[in-house]
Amino acid sequence: MDDFLRARRERIAGALKLRDELLLVGAGSPLPLPENSDQTYPFFAHAEYAYLAGNECIGGIVAFDPKAPVDGRWVNFVPEVTEDERIWEGRQPTEGRFRSEFPNWLALRRGRPVAMLGCPEPGISFDEGLRARVRNALTHARRGKDGHELALLGRASAATATGFAAAAEAIRPGATERQVQIELETGFFRGGADRTGFSTIVGAGPHSSVLHFSPTSRIIAQGDFVLIDAGAQVGRYTADVTRTYVAGGAPSPFQRDLHGAVLSAQRQAIARCRSGREWKDIHLACAVDLTEGLISMGILRGKAQSLVEQEAHALFFPHGLGHMVGLGVRDASGLQPGRKPDPRPSLRTLRMDLPLEQHYVVTVEPGLYFIPPLLDDPRRRTRFADCVDWARVDQFKHVGGVRIEDDVLVTAGDPEVLTAGIPKEV
Repeated sequence: MDDFLRARRERIAGALKLRDELLLVGAGSPLPLPENSDQTYPFFAHAEYAYLAGNECIGGIVAFDPKAPVDGRWVNFVPEVTEDERIWEGRQPTEGRFRSEFPNWLALRRGRPVAMLGCPEPGISFDEGLRARVRNALTHARRGKDGHELALLGRASAATATGFAAAAEAIRPGATERQVQIELETGFFRGGADRTGFSTIVGAGPHSSVLHFSPTSRIIAQGDFVLIDAGAQVGRYTADVTRTYVAGGAPSPFQRDLHGAVLSAQRQAIARCRSGREWKDIHLACAVDLTEGLISMGILRGKAQSLVEQEAHALFFPHGLGHMVGLGVRDASGLQPGRKPDPRPSLRTLRMDLPLEQHYVVTVEPGLYFIPPLLDDPRRRTRFADCVDWARVDQFKHVGGVRIEDDVLVTAGDPEVLTAGIPKEV
């Protein structure tokens, strides 16, 4: 077993504080495609399994018995590789004990409570309350990234930078969103990626205001905003980066001001990412900064703090400031143990509510958008009639939006931007 995995398991065992309870974590199995074929969707082991097993073994189970001798508390149970799997897939055996031994291992511990995480195993009874408690403890313990994880995130960030450099060269009037995606993802793989970390977003012109937009054959026009949100994945660890470009030359004065407001707010938010700071406070402070930008542009009227309290900012900044990143996007995000979701409507989409700690990796991704479904709603127009210049909004309603996102490591001192090598000025 690798040293990093041994140290990780020791730390997790201490965090979970299990005494008599057994922990079982299932990797899961591939899902077949709907048609009658032998093809499956790409397999991803459950993140909880991948974290504790150090691999993505199909059908694997990690078992933990806190009462066993120290060197035998953790056991990997793995399926035997069949001849057909060797012939058709080239599958190789995974280190561990065979799955055929698992029923006997479990039978010897009959009557003890079971916490079943990952993908549940058929036929195994487990305590739902215990499962929820252990899952919350494991999620919280996984938030701080160890050295092995940070190395993989560094490689993912480097591959992502290669892809964004290629995409920036491809953005020009006459190209399509899809062509930009192809160059971006090709760059990821040339930079050492295993795969993309999530579905790539490329939106040009009005499409740049759609928060999760899949690239199309739309032709990029002169002066369009082009927003790219994407990340390369290495060893299951993914970067998550957003940049917004202007196609074909210099931005218009309005585009320059909008991009500048987001970039300034993002830099200030990154500087606040220090151990002990509450994420919700960083989000709200960034909302004030973005609102000040909108006031300076003549979109909003009033005092920024008051406008945020009224939730007027959510017309143009309708999402949370960011989330954790690691074994996938939003990995281990959520609430600090013991907290309940904040009931305020403008915080409904906040991905996490907790104090930052050293070794956390978070995305910082403020944005300002002109989203017609929000801005054309008569109820919102009436509610915010006194603080929004609706005539000016209508003038720029189809400009799209700007988002800028980096991956930030919380340290003992100044925050470290893992994706700093990707330019973000227009």
